[in-house]
Amino acid sequence: MIRIGMSTTCAYPLPTEQSFRLAKLAGYDGIEIMVTRDEVTQDAAALRALSEKYHLPILSVHAPVLLLTHFVWGRDPRVKLERSAELARSVGASTVVVHPPFRWQAEYAVDFLSIVREISAQTRIAIAVENMFPWKFGGRSVKAYSPGWDPTLMDCDAVTLDFSHCALSGHDSLAMATSLGDRLRHVHLCDGSGSMDEGKVFDEHLLPGRGSEPVAEVLGMLAKASWDGQIVAEVNTRKCKTEEERLALLVETLAFARLHTMQARPRRSPRSTRALEALFPGRRH
Repeated sequence: MIRIGMSTTCAYPLPTEQSFRLAKLAGYDGIEIMVTRDEVTQDAAALRALSEKYHLPILSVHAPVLLLTHFVWGRDPRVKLERSAELARSVGASTVVVHPPFRWQAEYAVDFLSIVREISAQTRIAIAVENMFPWKFGGRSVKAYSPGWDPTLMDCDAVTLDFSHCALSGHDSLAMATSLGDRLRHVHLCDGSGSMDEGKVFDEHLLPGRGSEPVAEVLGMLAKASWDGQIVAEVNTRKCKTEEERLALLVETLAFARLHTMQARPRRSPRSTRALEALFPGRRH
């Protein structure tokens, strides 16, 4: 059965433990750690403790490759990737998600694919290169990534498919999943409503089914093929005013994934007063 996890980005900007708490309450099979400036996300012992406390395995680690994490673990992108793989190995995760290099990381970009393959072989961790999207400023395209934003054109062994990024780039996610074949090892579950050419600007990370991507079709295809990768929810809940509101979105996302991967009915979230009090201490339910 395909395991369905939740990224810690789904609870941003809440502390890391809140991500574990919400993922457990919603019924996810595990969690993906986005390495950020939050020291807990960088600490294998702290993450193992949270994993044990909430009985949630850590499925994957997302390397600190965002502009907001530019100084996490220094500025050398190879070191960041090496430390991400070591962290994954230390917490029992099987996969590291990494973005293609930025164009200005010229030296790293030249050797990127060989570095990915080397670190993966050394650590026995799958390093799945994520599809990104072109950048535009003032209506003009800018080459932000090198060798590019599309891993289907790269000689990499493992790829992460992100539906929101597909939407923004105008890339057909079903065609991407099909063309990748066995190289598709990881999925970021979300949605998007259109491309930059259609006037979209932001990477939306909508709930699956709320955009225009063929998310259900891709999940169904993977289930029928007995795919053995991981699906990790990476949806935007930042506008939620309460944790209960955020939880409802996370439960909806999981239900979508369970339905379209043809799994059993979604596990019911704990609804008892005692369970809610344990997960949301100090609240009246």
